[in-house]
Amino acid sequence: MSDSEDDVPQLAAETLAALQEFYAESGRTGHKQDSDPTDKFSVGAMEEDWHMSQFWYNEETATRLAEEVLQQAGTDGRIACVSAPSVYQKLKQMESDRPDSASAVLLEFDRRFAAYGDEFIFYDYNNPLFLREDILPQSFDIVIVDPPYLSEECLSKVALTIKYLTKGKILLCTGSIMEEHAGKLMDLKMCSFLPKHSHNLANEFRCYINYESSLL
Repeated sequence: MSDSEDDVPQLAAETLAALQEFYAESGRTGHKQDSDPTDKFSVGAMEEDWHMSQFWYNEETATRLAEEVLQQAGTDGRIACVSAPSVYQKLKQMESDRPDSASAVLLEFDRRFAAYGDEFIFYDYNNPLFLREDILPQSFDIVIVDPPYLSEECLSKVALTIKYLTKGKILLCTGSIMEEHAGKLMDLKMCSFLPKHSHNLANEFRCYINYESSLL
């Protein structure tokens, strides 16, 4: 967590730069820019960067996971999306059609997502508790997380972040090979639901939770 007030103007500059990069990226990838404010929240509005181990969910999975965290967060609930930008994007797309007033933030290493303003929180799993000062402990009703790497070392560090953020509920999306570690680190159980990505991955992905769910 930052202790310096000098970060404020720097963040504003980073946000401006990220917005410029977003629109440049949209132009390169053929995403239409018009007056529709939901365009920038479409899943895949920013291209995957495989060097950062980014693999977006397909529309069906992003929608299913967004519906799940909304149901679990409840009215006026708070949702933290950790390294799961496609779920955050889907939540924003669904915002105008929802009767609840649940809110979401995105914790992500890729600074392109600073285009989403104050709901973007820079996050590096190597510094799991280095978060913005206004991110208080146990302040989110549910945390959905998709760690960038399939390793015990990565999941162990991400688990520290999750335990700091959540009031209790956790939804982890990661490889099936991480089942033992998910249980050991956070007492999570594998679901039957199979998350799918826009590009097929060699590793089978699964969801893990620590609560009762009708959707998963």
